[in-house]
Amino acid sequence: MVLNFSVIFLCCIQVSVLYCLACENSVCEDCMNGEHAEHPTDSLENIVDQQLAALQDRVDSAKNRLPQIRRAVQSLRDILQQLNSQRSSIEEDIHSSFSELYKTLDTRKSVLLMELEVTYGLKQKVCAQKIQLTIVCISLTSFAGLPLQPEENDQLDLRMEIEGLRKSIHNLGTIVTTNAVASQTEASGEGLEQCVVGQPATTTRATRDKSGGLCKTGNAIISAEADGRDGSVADGEIVDHKNGTYEFQYTVKKEGHFSLALRLYDQHIKGSPFQLKVTTNAASTGSSDGGARRRSAKSPGSRSRQKGVRRGGSLFSTPKKRVNPIEDDLIFRIGTKGRNKGEFTNLQGVAACSEGKILIADSNNQCVQIFSNTGEFQSRFGVRGRLPGQLQRPTGVAVHPNGDIIIADYDNKWVSIFSSEGKYKAKLGSGRLMGPKGVSVDQNGHVIVVDNKACTVFIFQPSGKLVTKFGSRGNGDRQFAGPHFAAVNNNNEIIITDFHNHSVKVFNADGEFLLKFGSNGEGNGQFNAPTGVAVDVNGNIIVADWGNSRIQVTSPCESFLSSLYPQGLALTSDGHVVVADSGNHCFKVYRYLQ
Repeated sequence: MVLNFSVIFLCCIQVSVLYCLACENSVCEDCMNGEHAEHPTDSLENIVDQQLAALQDRVDSAKNRLPQIRRAVQSLRDILQQLNSQRSSIEEDIHSSFSELYKTLDTRKSVLLMELEVTYGLKQKVCAQKIQLTIVCISLTSFAGLPLQPEENDQLDLRMEIEGLRKSIHNLGTIVTTNAVASQTEASGEGLEQCVVGQPATTTRATRDKSGGLCKTGNAIISAEADGRDGSVADGEIVDHKNGTYEFQYTVKKEGHFSLALRLYDQHIKGSPFQLKVTTNAASTGSSDGGARRRSAKSPGSRSRQKGVRRGGSLFSTPKKRVNPIEDDLIFRIGTKGRNKGEFTNLQGVAACSEGKILIADSNNQCVQIFSNTGEFQSRFGVRGRLPGQLQRPTGVAVHPNGDIIIADYDNKWVSIFSSEGKYKAKLGSGRLMGPKGVSVDQNGHVIVVDNKACTVFIFQPSGKLVTKFGSRGNGDRQFAGPHFAAVNNNNEIIITDFHNHSVKVFNADGEFLLKFGSNGEGNGQFNAPTGVAVDVNGNIIVADWGNSRIQVTSPCESFLSSLYPQGLALTSDGHVVVADSGNHCFKVYRYLQ
């Protein structure tokens, strides 16, 4: 049977040598004389070759798309892993928060019961003494001068206004998320294509879901970067309008062509990156007002305020002016733009430790680089990502007395703790922080976190337990507008740079306001968007005055002048000032005369 079948099959192959194009089927010569007589045909061999070529094209196309498919699958796996991690972290935070509430309620219950016993005891004592005195007077038959009115009353009530508390508890906590996706999200505004040097520019992003529908809630993870071809960068602020739209307000310090990258959940939105042209006057950008015009940035729910705009280098001295610029005091500079060891892309925070090390938060390279006090590269660590132990946008760095390295991760919205060798240990602030910028450590070993986006300062134990927090958005003494970095003096007082309020504020360890200094301007003691801050052994406060391209010290006779774009700064163990120069992608070490 097998043999006969094979013979029949071979015969069919020999006979069916044509292919009917109309019927899309193979035919034999006999069929062509019958029902297929008028149909167009081709040789079966040609058709097979064509189909094989088409199949090969499809296979090649599929192979070419495999890397994209693998990346898409990996991206989905990362999202699922991150969701699982966030779920576990939030679940832990919920249990921890309610446990703290239970403890607080139990404590309050004990206090009320104690107050009840004390108050009852005092009243009972007065009444008992009155009864005893009356009995004594009766026994002595001496009623003269005996008060006949009670000297106490029987009021002992409980006022427990719990309705408001019930409502608060009913609405306590919110699970925050959005349905926004980068592939559907769009941006608009003149700031996408052009802007003027030194003037604030704005772009607006409208987030959309997978179907293209407008999202109407905020809290999406948004990032924005404007990088020049020469390595220069723009500094800016993202404003969440809480209705699905976000503004990126930024200022560029020099003319040229920039790449403006707008991302949602670390993915480019439609059209990103945009090509941005920066000119020195408004006329060349096609502005109808015929000249450069400075605008003030507004933040939702707060008063209009002047936004930090970089000015050219200017001299500050107290009380005398120096003739020589800061470069006369420059000991060395390290770095150029790049991704290799000793190269940086938009470095931000800087820290120094007693072991003679300088630590740099290399923001856009998602790592921390470590150098000696003499500028020799020692090590680096950091892997880009959104999982615990990974870095997405490190902006602040500090060293704990136990040697641990503490890193503020702006885009991951938490603070990571690594060992001195760069091994991941823990994270804190997840679910509480919105945009941590700077970190410091107080004399109690507590971690101080400056939340730039929430305009709040958080103080945590290294275990992650919240000690206290203070601050809100505004321009009051206990309020901030884009705070950047923190330092702690010998009195364990916390010093915060308030970027858009152009001032420096000092608080005690409990978050109580003590004093502030500075106002917007170029004069002595004035600031234009202060960033980094440090304190020397004499208590003098050293401030990176970003908008005025200089460093100021509160009470020395010396001053600094430079053409740098300072972010974080610190004092090295050998008494020099190290400054993160984000615009020039390097850090500089200066001689500091205390």
